[in-house]
Amino acid sequence: MFTINPRVMDKIVKLILWISALLIILILFSIIFYIFLRGWNVMSIEFIFGWPREDWEQGGIFPAIFGTFYMVFISLIFAMPIGVGASVFLVEFTRNEKLINMISTLVDSLNAIPSIVFGLLGLALFVSYLKMAPSVLAAGLILGFMILPTVMRTSEVAIRSVPISEKEGSYALGATRLQTIRFVVLPRALPGIVTGAILALGRAIGETAPIIFLVIMTPAMIPISPLDPNNALTYVLYMLAAEQTPRRIEVAFGISLVLISIVLFLNYTARFINNYLSRNINR
Repeated sequence: MFTINPRVMDKIVKLILWISALLIILILFSIIFYIFLRGWNVMSIEFIFGWPREDWEQGGIFPAIFGTFYMVFISLIFAMPIGVGASVFLVEFTRNEKLINMISTLVDSLNAIPSIVFGLLGLALFVSYLKMAPSVLAAGLILGFMILPTVMRTSEVAIRSVPISEKEGSYALGATRLQTIRFVVLPRALPGIVTGAILALGRAIGETAPIIFLVIMTPAMIPISPLDPNNALTYVLYMLAAEQTPRRIEVAFGISLVLISIVLFLNYTARFINNYLSRNINR
């Protein structure tokens, strides 16, 4: 029977793992580099902070940037209290395994629903049933539904990571369950909760399908009220790319570069905040 020397096998496995890691890095940098090359031509101060002209072919994309952040801000306001609250309930308030498994299954199912289904839900609920026009509020709430599983799961992991000894010490000093959650559990879990919120924010910024029926291309529109119509970077990108004209494709790649830059910035910000809060808590 043919056998391989364990040391040789160890080197082969290590080589395969190195190749896998390098492939991931190569694919990521290839995508970023290609989009950078295609999108850099339109980059300028006016492109970031200016208003669009000639049906988004000239000028800037600031209304879409503003509308995107306004929309995801509303989604976080909706998703954070519900997601964190549900996580606290699952970890600290219930020991019913059937209930925990049921809620976990429902959350995982919600996370697996195709994003276009959320868009149809938003169209049916806000436009058809509630008779609302496309607005920041409608798009933000649908995105809130979509990122809710991410917020809940990351918060649950963060809360479960709090050492039991610290909670028992709080109870030994006479603190109630609510006091322990407020002064021990949530502060210790804060780095993970904040990191999860920022990662959910990055996901919301990059979504197109859930908001495709709930935003409109209004070139000079800056939404003030949550009921105002708004632009979104991903929607403008989709509409420009669908036209297939050279100038619109060029602008679409510029928007892609802006989106990737925002998402990468949020990812590094999440890591920085997580490390900073963890160091301060452990002091």
